[in-house]
Amino acid sequence: MKKISLACLISLVSISLYAQTFNSFYASIVENTSQANILNDLTTFESFGIKNVGSTRLTDAENWITARYQSLGYTDIVLQPFSYSSGTSNNIIITKTGTVYPNTFLIIDGHYDTINGPGTNDNGSGTVLIMELARLLKDINTEYSIKFIHFSGEEDGLVGSNYYVNNTVIPQNLDIRLVFNIDEVGGLAGTNNNTIVCERDQSSPASNNAASNAFTNDLATLFELYSTLNTEISYAYASDYIPFENNGEIITGIYEKNETPYAHTANDLLVNMDVPYLYQVTKGALGAAMEFAKAYETLSIEEETHINNQIRISPNPSDGFLEIALNDPLEETVEFKLVDMLGKQVYETKLSQQRQTISIDKLAAAPYFAVFKLENKRFIKRLIIEY
Repeated sequence: MKKISLACLISLVSISLYAQTFNSFYASIVENTSQANILNDLTTFESFGIKNVGSTRLTDAENWITARYQSLGYTDIVLQPFSYSSGTSNNIIITKTGTVYPNTFLIIDGHYDTINGPGTNDNGSGTVLIMELARLLKDINTEYSIKFIHFSGEEDGLVGSNYYVNNTVIPQNLDIRLVFNIDEVGGLAGTNNNTIVCERDQSSPASNNAASNAFTNDLATLFELYSTLNTEISYAYASDYIPFENNGEIITGIYEKNETPYAHTANDLLVNMDVPYLYQVTKGALGAAMEFAKAYETLSIEEETHINNQIRISPNPSDGFLEIALNDPLEETVEFKLVDMLGKQVYETKLSQQRQTISIDKLAAAPYFAVFKLENKRFIKRLIIEY
């Protein structure tokens, strides 16, 4: 860690970032965050001792983290081995597949290795936060896929995250929406821990800096919507988002405002942390994760039937134009998008009339998803274009 002085109902979302507003559905999920879970997991993490690469203690922590995801019902769990002078270790990679953009990923990451001490704050705090997010998001639909990644070898120079970027991201040309890094967010006992630092990219290459700034500003807003914390914007460096940043990916991250003096020592212990602060950090991070991955409410059977009867698309198959008719008067505009079978958005507009004709003659002949966004719910119909 750094030291700082379909023919079925699925979901979709806008890839543009707008000013964030309070979302009651997100808030209902955030309120299920468990401070007791966080405390219990920190206690377990600390009990493994110094988790340096090459030790059985790190392997014990790895097994515990992996077992947690299995118990939550995740099935796409990959241990990625890598070796260097300190020994062999594994990155732990868990994937939750998105409903509309399955091949585009929000990466939520943090390291689980420690040096010189049990590392309960650096980075047990990030480790248990990510596991709590994974618990709460397990059965929540998200438009974008999420990868929860627990990196190893961070304390020896970002070894695990560098390995992942060089051996997975680059050769697979992984489509990454955002990397959200969690490192040392447990607060300092005995201080007023009321602020979280949101970190943006300010380094080279500059091509990803503007997008990082936009996401980080949204991150700060989302923390203030879903937690009691104040926010401060700073710059990103010396943690596991850096190999991604060097590869041109968009990054953001969080870090405690009151920096612990105990990192990398035997005194990086639970007793020197502020668990209620970490609880608030987790709530803010969860609200942000849902926004970044575009979580949405599932329609009830009654709502599905109503909306299916409410919206008509013709002709289908289409020969280059669509007529969209809504039976009931519009109380507000409806977002409409077309997404291809690979999850790429190819068309977007807003419907403001009950009957609207749209030209789509520039799109290739193929099947598509026609996606309607109604408040925080989504409705999708399958559309075929034929010429």
